Amino acid sequence: MSNFGRVLRLTLRYRFTLISSVICALGVAVLWGGNIGAIFPFLQIANQGQSLQQWVGAEIQKSQQTSAELHGSIDQLQRELDQGTPEAQTRLRAQVAALQSRVEAEERACGRYRWLQPYMNRFLPRDPFVTLALIILGLLLGTVLKDLFLIANSILVARLAELTTLDLRKLFYRRTLRMDMATFSNDGTSELMSRFTHDMYNVSSGLVALFGKLVREPLKAVACLVGAGCICWRLLLLSLVIAPPAVLSIRWLAKMLKRSNRKAMEEMAQIYNTLDETFRGIKIVKAFTMERQERRRFHHTSKKYFRKAMKIARYDSLSHPITEVMGILTICLATLAGAWLVLQGETHLLGFKMSDRPLSLTSLMVFYAFLAGVADPARKLSEVLTRIQQASAAADRIYALLDREPRVREPERPRPLGRHRRDLVFENVGFAYQAGNPIISNINLNIQFGERIAIVGPNGCGKTTLASLIPRFADPTEGLVRIDGIPLTEVSLRELRGQIGLVSQETVLFDDTVFNNIRYGAQHATHQQVIEAARQAHAHQFIEEQLPDGYDTVVGQHGGRLSGGQRQRIALARAILRDPAIIILDEATSQVDLESEQLIQNVLEQFIQNRTAVIITHRLAVLTLADRIVVMDGGRILDVGTHEELGARCGLYNRLYQIQSERPPTPLRLDRSPLAITGSGPHVRRSERGAIETAVADVTTGVKAG
Repeated sequence: MSNFGRVLRLTLRYRFTLISSVICALGVAVLWGGNIGAIFPFLQIANQGQSLQQWVGAEIQKSQQTSAELHGSIDQLQRELDQGTPEAQTRLRAQVAALQSRVEAEERACGRYRWLQPYMNRFLPRDPFVTLALIILGLLLGTVLKDLFLIANSILVARLAELTTLDLRKLFYRRTLRMDMATFSNDGTSELMSRFTHDMYNVSSGLVALFGKLVREPLKAVACLVGAGCICWRLLLLSLVIAPPAVLSIRWLAKMLKRSNRKAMEEMAQIYNTLDETFRGIKIVKAFTMERQERRRFHHTSKKYFRKAMKIARYDSLSHPITEVMGILTICLATLAGAWLVLQGETHLLGFKMSDRPLSLTSLMVFYAFLAGVADPARKLSEVLTRIQQASAAADRIYALLDREPRVREPERPRPLGRHRRDLVFENVGFAYQAGNPIISNINLNIQFGERIAIVGPNGCGKTTLASLIPRFADPTEGLVRIDGIPLTEVSLRELRGQIGLVSQETVLFDDTVFNNIRYGAQHATHQQVIEAARQAHAHQFIEEQLPDGYDTVVGQHGGRLSGGQRQRIALARAILRDPAIIILDEATSQVDLESEQLIQNVLEQFIQNRTAVIITHRLAVLTLADRIVVMDGGRILDVGTHEELGARCGLYNRLYQIQSERPPTPLRLDRSPLAITGSGPHVRRSERGAIETAVADVTTGVKAG
């Protein structure tokens, strides 16, 4: 419950709402007990046909008469005491003490009745029927007032729960945005969505149950127990001897419910994952006619959740019977003991004193009514148990992510960074998601300000990973990256990323207007600046002419209402408007048609002037924008140079170039020596041999197939 306790601490921010809800719950409890207590005068009038004034007078007279009789008995015992044997004197003294206790009880009761008598004479009618009608009216008004308190309590509890969940949701969202990119890759969006929706709902339901029924129902039970205790507190204690076994049973049940709920929430996250994968890849599912397979996979995941849910249902089904059986046992025990005391006119049971005065039948009936009044809160509390355990398990899952620290952290004392103007340097940089499995290693690269660097290489060679180190989507596990001589880890993330523009292969647009998507990275931009950025990106014309609402057109989820070329140009306009000192183009034209590619290339040629540009591409046309080209393979830099230099000495670059140019490559003559590869230039390294041989085989196969 420790993590759920942390959620409860968030509720203390709303003390007024919390205190008001408790006050309303207290009002419900007092009126609940008061309404049950109204049974006593009702039974008194209905059974004996007396007004309350007559009843009080009769009770005073009865107490006085009983006191007189007890005094006579005490006097008789005193006389016997003076003449009795020592053994008899001990017994007689005990009887005298018991009778004196009865006298004191009668005198106290008489005093209470005398205190009530003037108020009853002054405020209550003397006619029994009118008194009964007045009691019924009071009961009706008390019920209405109780329900008003109940309504207010429900609203306040809902407000408290929703405000707390809102704070927790915002805290979780803010914390999630701070996490590094690896968190999203490892956990997946479906796992996060499960925590944002299903787990948050369970926390909210738990708070409603806690501050609603778990506060209100025990107060109602306490009000009834206090009423029963006022009638006969010893009999009440005897009735509650079975409470400890009930508490132990419920505690065991709570542990089982929490464990089962945690496992069920994990399975719900898997359902989210299945849905996310299927709907995102629906085109592939339909193209490969895999609907049946996806239905089977969803059925398997849902069945696992079903089993966990049924386990919860089985435990939950025990909570109500346990409380009901315990409640019936309590009432049965009280009924047997109370009936014996009333029928025998005794104050002791099995030698134990149960009451100061013999109980009347009316008092015993009201005592039972109060015990029955405890049963309803107990029944409702059994329903709360499941929700509380669900909330506790959900809080554990939420705080498991909240407590994680991002690998990429803000420096404690960030160094000031002016606008990038000098160089971007990689010094012996290496990176690995898992120890012993490096993605890139021994990267040394110096990029001068304003220089345009293209990075090429086979898929999986580490190009995107290398570029992602610049905006600190991840930090190197070895070496340093410096900007203008300052290590990136010593610069504020906001200041660093504020100078970087990114146009990626997968164009990301939000379900908002075109205008807001372009202005996404520069919220201060004016309407005219947005239009100018769109003009530079060759997007203004299609926005005005082809989109129904121009710049106010909502692009749909993931920009689904636009073509690939349109999305890419809007993304480019967004980068242009940001006016970055460093631009990263990660396969920026790989998903567009040739016409759009030509337009985007023309834009890029103008835009990257006087900026440091890092271009990841397989497109030959884009390579013409680069001052230097970096060739990577196996996480390492094989060579760096211009197109002409690499063409003369780098075999891998030749292979990639020839594949893209869609013409047969120049035949290579592979010497059998492991150190010599002819036809690939003088700077081919030993590590290139396998990559080149593979590329040659792939190209040869492609040419034959063509």
